[in-house]
Amino acid sequence: MDLWIIRALLFAAILVSGYFVRPFGSNYSYSLTVTFSAVLAVVILMAEMRIRRLSLKTLLGAAIGSILGIVGASLISMVIGRMSFSHPQTETFLQLIILILMTYLGLISGASKGDYIDLKALGGFFTDSTTKKTAKVLDTSVIIDGRVADICKTGFLEGTLVVPHFVLRELQQIADSADSAKRNRGRRGLDVLEKIKGVPGVAVQILEKDYPDVKEVDLKLIELAKEMGGKIVTNDFNLNKVSQLRGVDVLNINELANALKPVVLPGETMKVFILKEGKEYNQGVAYLDDGTMVVVDNARRMIGKTIATQVTSVLQTTAGKMIFGRFPEEAEAAMNAQAQRQERRPFEKQALINGRAGLEDEKDRLKGKI
Repeated sequence: MDLWIIRALLFAAILVSGYFVRPFGSNYSYSLTVTFSAVLAVVILMAEMRIRRLSLKTLLGAAIGSILGIVGASLISMVIGRMSFSHPQTETFLQLIILILMTYLGLISGASKGDYIDLKALGGFFTDSTTKKTAKVLDTSVIIDGRVADICKTGFLEGTLVVPHFVLRELQQIADSADSAKRNRGRRGLDVLEKIKGVPGVAVQILEKDYPDVKEVDLKLIELAKEMGGKIVTNDFNLNKVSQLRGVDVLNINELANALKPVVLPGETMKVFILKEGKEYNQGVAYLDDGTMVVVDNARRMIGKTIATQVTSVLQTTAGKMIFGRFPEEAEAAMNAQAQRQERRPFEKQALINGRAGLEDEKDRLKGKI
């Protein structure tokens, strides 16, 4: 809103200047002067809105290219000035055309090669130390996931969290989806953003920046992170790999979760609940509280029971951590024997009761004979 107020003031200033200054002289009417001023103000505002979409590297490249073009045009104009022409207007026209052409070519060339400028080599003069060094661009998937809000509350993630407008638009489209599952995920993402805004020490910045030439949201995130010199916060495996290939730093929530899982060493004993059978013969599968899969050999018969297994190896993959263990045959035999004893216990108890009842009957019979 403040920006539009400034634009309105600029538009009014140009109109007032044209009305009072009369750049075309007093021979022209006020309506023509005001119309020209209004058209000039509109052109300036359109150019300003277009320039705001350009990156800092593109602007620096365009400025450097324009300066070099003007210097080249001045040198060429000096050569043209030493030449003789039949009409003086021809020399002036050539010099003007050369100036416009060289400036235009320098501007276009510099803007197209602006990505090759290394801003760090300029001594940090064009770097925003308060925002860009700590800027972290949030992905749609990590917002819907929700764990980023808990991480912010712990204080491990601080600074400025940037939410681009195209990510917010994608969240809104998911929240307005006809599918109830997608709709709930989108609304959850919007609720997560509200929670992050309330966390002290964390600033959420909604950035109204888009890249119309780039269609995919992931590629837009990469371009924005490169432009800001920030990092992408995501839990998307594919975006993680593409960002690393494009030279953009990534904070992966899944990698953080895997790093915080408790360390289990081979040889340790742990108690697990066998939930289902494994893919291989005589295997049982269990899960820890954090979702880590535990594959136990010789545990197929123990499905539905809690057993003590000995860890044999730990495998770390991109999808997470897997723990392999072995259920000793001695323990299996002991548990089977205990189960058999528990099964026999009701029959033994009943036999004992029946024996006691028979003994009482025999005592009563002997008393009767006496």
